[in-house]
Amino acid sequence: MNEIAMEVQAVDLSYYDGLVLRGIDLRLRWGELAGLIGPNGAGKTTLLRVLSGLLVPKRGQVYLDGHDLRDLTRREIARRIAVVPQEVVIPFAFTAWEMVMLGRTPHVRPLVGERRQDRQVVEEKMALTDTLHLAQRPFNELSGGERQRVILAMALAQQPEILLLDEPTVHLDISHQVEILELIKGLNRQSNLTVLAILHDLNLAALYFERLILLHQGRVVIEGSPTEVLREENIQQVFQASVRVQLHPTHHVPHVVILPPGT
Repeated sequence: MNEIAMEVQAVDLSYYDGLVLRGIDLRLRWGELAGLIGPNGAGKTTLLRVLSGLLVPKRGQVYLDGHDLRDLTRREIARRIAVVPQEVVIPFAFTAWEMVMLGRTPHVRPLVGERRQDRQVVEEKMALTDTLHLAQRPFNELSGGERQRVILAMALAQQPEILLLDEPTVHLDISHQVEILELIKGLNRQSNLTVLAILHDLNLAALYFERLILLHQGRVVIEGSPTEVLREENIQQVFQASVRVQLHPTHHVPHVVILPPGT
């Protein structure tokens, strides 16, 4: 296995109204815990879709463990990469258990259906995400935090090597944000799961992610440790906001303080 889990080389991607990603070069190492940050419209979600194979770039290549993503089938990709989107809308009355079982789809053989092993994996991942007690509850009736944990369990049921998360803490209160990020960090450390997550909260990104990638107007502005990336000049340039960056009171990471206009 290569040291590099995924590599993006000179990727451009455009929609009907112009380029969204511009000359993206990026490497994600095995076992890494990386955060993708940047303002709205920077191209973060688009980049995640490119990494998952859902979007094919106009120019450039994306490699998974040294293999061109375009040469792999959707099933092959899904066995190695799992995606947790911002929102999941289910028009059917699926239970939480049925939702998590969907994560086994890449492993279920056609015409055979789910096996005992699949049910064991689902039970294990639901227990890991503290959702087993929700198994028979309708997914659409769960709270935001409960739904987020069920979707995470569904992604983990794929037994991926790489986990891509699009704002895993969106719509969650502070305690549930911390709960989800602690779970993700624990999975990274215990299972060596490679993680790339989009985050809007810069302070949570600094606390939980070892490497940050700052995206702006479809380009990587800077990447590195939270201390290297979360500098006042970088934040003010990209987010157009006045800030002060201080040291976190209990952890040796930067803490961003927003200043009202005119301060």
